[in-house]
Amino acid sequence: MLDDDLARMYEVETKKFIQAVKRNIDRFPDDFMFQLDLNEFELLRKQKKEWGGRRYLPYAFTEQGVAMLSSVLKSKRAIQVNIEIMRAFVKLRQLLKSHVELARKLDTIEKKYDVQFKIVFDAIRKLMTEPEGKTRPIGFRPNHD
Repeated sequence: MLDDDLARMYEVETKKFIQAVKRNIDRFPDDFMFQLDLNEFELLRKQKKEWGGRRYLPYAFTEQGVAMLSSVLKSKRAIQVNIEIMRAFVKLRQLLKSHVELARKLDTIEKKYDVQFKIVFDAIRKLMTEPEGKTRPIGFRPNHD
């Protein structure tokens, strides 16, 4: 997550947010927080219209960095935001895990039943093709006889 998004969630100025992090920089190794390079920032700026005159490249926080913020930012708002962010990370991890498991099960089933379901797949493909012959246009046509 980016510093300005987190600052907005914690309801503090981005400048103050970064100051608090820098006062505790030992808590944020490179795998917790890093600063975007100029190319990454330019790509991001094209996607995010509301960025004004930033004087520095933004910082990005990993899941562990967001967790560490709870030891740096002490307000009640910071605690609540941190709890919600961590819950979102847990749900995302669960969703990704279930997706991987589902894909694995589907692959197993497909390999196991490939020959048996060939008839079913062929029938579905046949239903998906357009019928041959002349089709009438859809809609009302007055009878001019």
